[in-house]
Parts: sequence; C-alpha cells; structure tokens
Amino acid sequence: MALDEAAVRRIALLARIALSDAEIDTLQGDLNGILGMIETMQAVDTRGIEPMAHTVDMHARLRADEVTETDRHVEFQALSGQTEDGLYLVPRVIE
Repeated sequence: MALDEAAVRRIALLARIALSDAEIDTLQGDLNGILGMIETMQAVDTRGIEPMAHTVDMHARLRADEVTETDRHVEFQALSGQTEDGLYLVPRVIE
C-alpha cells in the first residue's frame, strides 16, 4: 500500500500540520517507507513464537513488600493550619 500526495495532504490536515510542497514529498517517501517495512514484517511467519515483554530474557528482582516508615500523620498535621477528624482543612477555591 503506497500513499499518494493527496493522502499525505489529508493526513497532514487531520494532524493539523502545515507542510510545504517539499515537505509533503519528503513525508510521502518516509510514510511509504514505513508502510513498506510493516508489510515486510507482516510477511514473516511468527507461529509458535511467544510474545516477549523485553528483548532480553531478564527477571526483575523483587523485594519484600514491607512497611519501612512509621505513621507520622499526627506530626504532619500539627504543622498544618487547620485539621478536623484527621483531615486537612483548606479554603474553598471554587464557588
């Protein structure tokens, strides 16, 4: 599938991109190259190949899910201007 100049102009219009005639020609070549590469990749037989999350078969080291900090909300709320029932009170900004 190759894009003609009218299709490239339509894509530029939809993307709200202003392009000169020289840029249209360059973009047309680039887009046709990309579409050609996609067609080549689609021709490859990938049956029996499992999808990968990463190109290198690596496993992330996981750490234990442990609480490492103490609950200090009382200390932090003491620094606040106003609090009520454990919540911060702030001035209304939308009326």
